[in-house]
Amino acid sequence: MSELVLQGFRNIHRNIEWIYSVWFLIILVPLSICFLDPTNILPFVETAFFALSNTLPYIAIAVLLLGYLKASGAETVVAKAFEGRESRMIVMAALFGGLAPFCSCEVIPFVAGLLAVGAPLSAVMAFWLSSPLIDPPTLLITASALGWTFSIAKAIAAVALGLIGGFAVRHILTAKIFSNPLKPGTSFGGCCGGPAPFSGTPRWPFWKEPERREIFARQSLENAFFLLKWLSFAYLLEAVLIHYVPAEIIASAVGGDGILPIITGAMVGAPAYVNSYAAPPLVAGLVEQGMTQGAAMAFMIAGAVSSIPAMAAVWSLVRGPIFLAYLGLGISGAILIGSIFQFMVS
Repeated sequence: MSELVLQGFRNIHRNIEWIYSVWFLIILVPLSICFLDPTNILPFVETAFFALSNTLPYIAIAVLLLGYLKASGAETVVAKAFEGRESRMIVMAALFGGLAPFCSCEVIPFVAGLLAVGAPLSAVMAFWLSSPLIDPPTLLITASALGWTFSIAKAIAAVALGLIGGFAVRHILTAKIFSNPLKPGTSFGGCCGGPAPFSGTPRWPFWKEPERREIFARQSLENAFFLLKWLSFAYLLEAVLIHYVPAEIIASAVGGDGILPIITGAMVGAPAYVNSYAAPPLVAGLVEQGMTQGAAMAFMIAGAVSSIPAMAAVWSLVRGPIFLAYLGLGISGAILIGSIFQFMVS
């Protein structure tokens, strides 16, 4: 009898736990929109769906790549390639991240892959911070709306922010809180699985061995579900912000002279989602109405590296201290770069 009661409590706990799961929230958000604003449900769902569908190629590449890395045992080679080259890796990660055409959410699979194969956290942070800021289409759109000076400055700022974050993390990397950056149970085919993940010899044609084929299939399936779950939730949050939190209202508080507008711009830009292609015309209009150049730069940088959709996905991947370091470096870097840019153009 007592065993039946205990089993009943376990079933109740399992059901309650599901209610607090991400899958439940993925269902709850559109249902809430359907109930509260039924006329807008179709545009809302389309916004989230098309945003996610544009990310699917990145998800597919990441899933197959991570599955291959695990099945072939490539962690050994990758880990050895990074030995004794951390400074160079930080510089290259910042430069490459500044040129990569990834937004904050799309960069998550690649960050997961780097962490999974044992890349230095400092280099990963450099790539993570610089990647969402600029890409070739954004560079041209920003130049057309705000001028080449602002656009080139934003590209330089992307690399600079990566370097600042990378070397800052390297400087404090000895802190115990920065060990084991991935959350427990995060399955990305990497450093959390097995007692000696970087030992052994790689088998590049892994498909010749049944055991490695099984590892590839299992890891690919787990990674696909993980990414689809969290990115679906992230893009639903993005759709909420786009449809119900006007960016004009969020950014209207940023105006005037001095450093206060720059700080306000970074603090407002951090939780506000502004699409990389829609942000330049919006910011251009705000600049015409009195928003300072420094505040505009801080707003765009902070919004790119720490928007709510991106942070939802980041939080799912790494431990709290790493998440706070990413967030703190993004916002403080936005304030610093905005201040420097304001000084240079004034």
